[in-house]
Amino acid sequence: MRYIAWVSPTLDAPCTPDTPDDWSTRHSVLTTARRTAALINALADDSPDPADVADVLRAYGEAEPVDLTAGDVSGMRAAADLLREVFATEHADGAAAVLNRLLREHTGPLRLTSHGGSTPWHPHLDHDDNAPWDEWLLASSCMALAVLLWDRQRPPGRVCTSLSCRNVFITQGSGPERRYCSRRCATRERVAAHRRSRSMERPGD
Repeated sequence: MRYIAWVSPTLDAPCTPDTPDDWSTRHSVLTTARRTAALINALADDSPDPADVADVLRAYGEAEPVDLTAGDVSGMRAAADLLREVFATEHADGAAAVLNRLLREHTGPLRLTSHGGSTPWHPHLDHDDNAPWDEWLLASSCMALAVLLWDRQRPPGRVCTSLSCRNVFITQGSGPERRYCSRRCATRERVAAHRRSRSMERPGD
């Protein structure tokens, strides 16, 4: 349980049986962090549909069966709220402080597991290979976000700055830092700013 069976190398590429089964891709830090962001967004509603949350897990390669109860989703939603705090920070110091608190209060000691010999050895921070979904989400996410912060020395992600969006996203690369979760949000904000500018130029309209 909680072992990713397969993940596409890119989020836009479909998962197909013909795609090479690369363990490092399936378990990469960036893939895990992107899964964290996707789950936080899926769990942002007041009453997330367990089927929708399960679909996100499947999209990131979680092996069947993925049977989530309302109780599972409630616990995962609480975990997602805690993780959202990491994305809301502006600087590395703030993100590190939040992650240190989450690691201290909500995860177990670092351990290695091979899931009974069914997988290569890899690290976990949850207490057991069959830990509840909420504990697994919080532990695996904290590990991935902490490694990204360590590697880049900046917050691993952001909250979309569009006023009409609550989505979080993972920042990456060496170019200008992203402000929006998607091109759609960026375009919407540019259009809104253009309309505000034109309105100010024509106060009599």
